[in-house]
Amino acid sequence: RKEYVDLYVNYEFNESVQKPFQDFMRGFLRGCPARNWKMFLPGELQVLLEGHPTVDWHLLEKNVVYRLYNKSDKTIQDFWNVFHKLPEEKKKMFLGFLSGSDRIPGYQLECFKFSIVDPQAKNPDELYPSASTCSLIFFLPR
Repeated sequence: RKEYVDLYVNYEFNESVQKPFQDFMRGFLRGCPARNWKMFLPGELQVLLEGHPTVDWHLLEKNVVYRLYNKSDKTIQDFWNVFHKLPEEKKKMFLGFLSGSDRIPGYQLECFKFSIVDPQAKNPDELYPSASTCSLIFFLPR
């Protein structure tokens, strides 16, 4: 029985996926040669490809660049007060709204910066907050 189970498990997890995996690996290495990846430890490579799984939200706040706003403006103070009270899941949803991903890219967290900009609308009550994901700009009406 043990031999049967071992052979079956080997077939399911190794032999049955060997051809599709080789095709995937060939394509992956064509676009991303292995010599470029060998310099990373497995944990570093995972962070580089997937992004940081945890975020220091206070560091994120510290790295924000304000345009047409000051950090002391009431709108900004209210935004951060509400933001820090949100559950982790909602904060990550905001990050996804801002950048297109709920994770910080693979470089250091200290280097991740985004801008909060006043869109200077004539009637800001008629605008919703919006984001430019490519530029990492969050448009926050007053």
